[in-house]
Amino acid sequence: MKGIINESLQALNDDESYLPDMQGDDREKAFKSLESILSTPNNISKSFLRVPLENGRVVRIPAFRVQHNNTLGPYKGGIRFHESVNEDEVSKLAELMTLKNSLHEVPFGGGKGGVIIDPREYTVKELNLICKKYVQYFSDIIGPDKDIPAPDMGTGEREMDWMMAEFKSIHPGHAYRGSFTGKSILNGGSLGRREATGKGVYFSFRYMMHDFLKENKKWFRENENRFAQTALDHLDKPFDIAVQGFGNVGSVAALEAFQCDHLQNRVVAVSDRNVCLYNSDGLDIPALIKYTEDHDGALPTEEGQLDDQGIKAIIKDRDELLTLEVDTLILAALEDQIHEDNVEEIKANIIVEGANGPITEQADEYLADRGVVIIPDILANAGGVIVSYFEWMQGRETQFYEEEEIYKLLFKKMQHTMDTILPQFFGDPFPLRQNCYIHAVGKLSEVLYRQGKLY
Repeated sequence: MKGIINESLQALNDDESYLPDMQGDDREKAFKSLESILSTPNNISKSFLRVPLENGRVVRIPAFRVQHNNTLGPYKGGIRFHESVNEDEVSKLAELMTLKNSLHEVPFGGGKGGVIIDPREYTVKELNLICKKYVQYFSDIIGPDKDIPAPDMGTGEREMDWMMAEFKSIHPGHAYRGSFTGKSILNGGSLGRREATGKGVYFSFRYMMHDFLKENKKWFRENENRFAQTALDHLDKPFDIAVQGFGNVGSVAALEAFQCDHLQNRVVAVSDRNVCLYNSDGLDIPALIKYTEDHDGALPTEEGQLDDQGIKAIIKDRDELLTLEVDTLILAALEDQIHEDNVEEIKANIIVEGANGPITEQADEYLADRGVVIIPDILANAGGVIVSYFEWMQGRETQFYEEEEIYKLLFKKMQHTMDTILPQFFGDPFPLRQNCYIHAVGKLSEVLYRQGKLY
């Protein structure tokens, strides 16, 4: 990420209309300051949570909270429970949150948390204690106006409810509803929060390939940009879509595609950690969602399970999904799924990043050179933090929006961002990711400059 931030700063430095008051040596010094500020977090907090297990053992579990930058508002970012969590990963995700909030004009900074566990290996009582311990160990640095955690991989509304309750116990008499977002509705959560990221992921794809493309198709045809040509090639054609990851993000995005009446969609493949299911005529997404709800989130892995549900699909290895002959890939699983070892086998020419960082830097450059349109994580998967902001505001105002109103507000905010970014993307040679970063870094840098933090 450091590379793309520095490239964005260089593009802004070369643009004489950006911060025109800064010239000569002062300008060079200011941009060097920005490079230093944006590439390092403000704080990294680490601890080993002491957790007594039900079997009588006591374990020490590594946990992190990284606070990258709070220039635009309180730190904001999820808490990830996963065995692969590490300090470098959490730091990168906190940095991404800073820029994601800047891009979408959400008044938060960037933070991220992580606990190195596989949640499936712990009992409910043990997970409850881990959540409480996390709040106890980091209680001094989190809070409604300091740092506001949310769910991430391995956590959900249950864990946020537990954490909020512990925060309330530690800080009696203080405002507590805004200390965590992604909570259950009964505990002050927002309607639509769980579905927000997946809905935003699909909306970013639909808006680009339907609303924006059709409204500007004359301009597109006059433009020689390689990405514009990729988009035009799909005008008024059906899309075969494959979705990697069938959790909260992937399943919701798949359902949005299945139900969409704006585009001709067929979700022909989905996968999870165990299996890939394929049907060239399109999968029954509602039936698959119903199955996962009854089977701890897992997709069917055997012919008999498919037959029992009346689902027609071919069972494939989970990793085969990435290299299928499809138009669009929605990546809603883990980081680094497309990399130098498999990028040449990728056949989709539109990729939507529902997960954070699912494409490595080298693979990203290769795909961009090929003219593949990549809707990056910083743009596509911001639905969660946007609706978290609405939840935070509802908690402060003690009034709550209906679910459809939340989605309208979400789509309006994402549309505003895309209407700003897409003309630049389709009008110059920069990939969409670079355009988003230039815009996000530019807004954040101007605020830092106006606050006098560059000297």
